Amino acid sequence: MAGQKKDSGKSGSTGPDTSLWQRLEQPAAAPRASLTLERIGAVAVEIADAEGFAAVTMRRLATELGVAPMAAYRHVSGKDDLWALMAERVTAEMRIPDEVTAWREVLRTFGLLTRDMMLRHPWVGQLPTHLFVLTPGRLAVAERQLAALDGLGLDEDSMMVAFRTVSAFAHGAAQSEVAVREWTQSAGWSSGDETRLGLAPQMMYLMETGRYPTYRRYGQRATRKDDATWAFETGLDCVLDGIAARFDI
Repeated sequence: MAGQKKDSGKSGSTGPDTSLWQRLEQPAAAPRASLTLERIGAVAVEIADAEGFAAVTMRRLATELGVAPMAAYRHVSGKDDLWALMAERVTAEMRIPDEVTAWREVLRTFGLLTRDMMLRHPWVGQLPTHLFVLTPGRLAVAERQLAALDGLGLDEDSMMVAFRTVSAFAHGAAQSEVAVREWTQSAGWSSGDETRLGLAPQMMYLMETGRYPTYRRYGQRATRKDDATWAFETGLDCVLDGIAARFDI
């Protein structure tokens, strides 16, 4: 991506040569050191939660950690590593209980946990290639879904399609929910009723054209317009129903 090289390139011997995850899993050379990969990831997430994704820069991170910027570069090679640590940190919140074993419940729980995580950390949808960052936690999430589908007569390609379909729905629906929430908040609307009141002039004109009779009926009769949880869970169940019917499982 444009503009990434400034923050992601190595400088001489200061950048790490081994895999980020190999270094994370190795015993620390200095157990008492205050600057660790875990701490870097935690502080980056705290900044993003409080001020948004754009506030997370290597310079800001170094300031919050109380170190010089080059000290941070000795642990992470730049933004790519930092984004990966942030993704790994929030993915840890998506652990499916061991007692959940049936394929449908495993995938459904994964979908619900994905939404919960993204609502807590709305910046996740802004992570560059956020669905493709390779981390141990994300691979563990994928392994959990695939293992639940294993042994049901599906080939490996079909198993991955089922997992990715649920993942795509959960991420897309949750990201849309976050976007609507941020838009209404920026407009000063704190409820569905306030939003509809604010949009009333536009909506009334459009409905009075007579071009959208079915949508007009929805607006007049729907009773769950503001129930985002119901909408998400119903959509997720539709996806799971489709997977079950398509693969006869």
